[in-house]
Amino acid sequence: MEEGTGEVRYAVQGGQALITIDRPKARNALSPAVVQGLTEALGRAEADAEARVVVITGAGEKVFCAGGDLGQMGGDGFLATHDSRRAYGLLLLRVQNCRKPTVARVNGHALAGGLGLMLACDLAVAAESAEFGTPEIDVGLFPMMMMALLQRHLGRKRAMELVMTGDRLPAREALVLGLINRVVPAAELDAAVSALAAKLAAKSQAILALGKRAFFTAEDLPLPAALEYLASQLSLNTLSEDAAEGVTAFLEKRPPKWHDR
Repeated sequence: MEEGTGEVRYAVQGGQALITIDRPKARNALSPAVVQGLTEALGRAEADAEARVVVITGAGEKVFCAGGDLGQMGGDGFLATHDSRRAYGLLLLRVQNCRKPTVARVNGHALAGGLGLMLACDLAVAAESAEFGTPEIDVGLFPMMMMALLQRHLGRKRAMELVMTGDRLPAREALVLGLINRVVPAAELDAAVSALAAKLAAKSQAILALGKRAFFTAEDLPLPAALEYLASQLSLNTLSEDAAEGVTAFLEKRPPKWHDR
């Protein structure tokens, strides 16, 4: 059953929590209410025992998310406006740090802050009609916060080209560059997302959460420190119940029965 009020909808079906930005007339732009709604929906999904995977998408068939709402950039004073902008950065961290796997269902264009939202998800499946870019420069702005994620997905030259020119990438090129995982015809988007989400849902939730945290922590460490840290995480991994179950199931030639701990 789908629930939620205002501009963010929440529904759970088949182990998947679907979070939808519902502002198609505003190109699913990230208003302060949407940022807050997405943050609350992520918390709800983490606490929802029926949800094993989180899918984030936009309403309609043309736009996943066009970024920040330029019509709502003002606020009650400079500091309040600054805090409102910081909330977007905190949302990106919230998505990346979600204990459950996150998949972006990219039903259309992912631009500016919307591209950042997609990059914050663990995986992304896009309709072949989708385009990707950072057009902020064309209105005299620079994609400051989402740039931190773009830098971690692209090499320096391609990232600089995107943020300095505002050019858009077609879905197939975004796939080649590693910004997304799959490109499919729009009619096949739901099936492709469901298949990928089902694969994730079948894994140990405890080990996925441990692995995600280790992945992102190691990413920002120097190589010697990263290897030392990852050795400690492997030791934790091997002490888990699901690791013992997985190895036993492998030796007994049967599917594992995860306890998610």
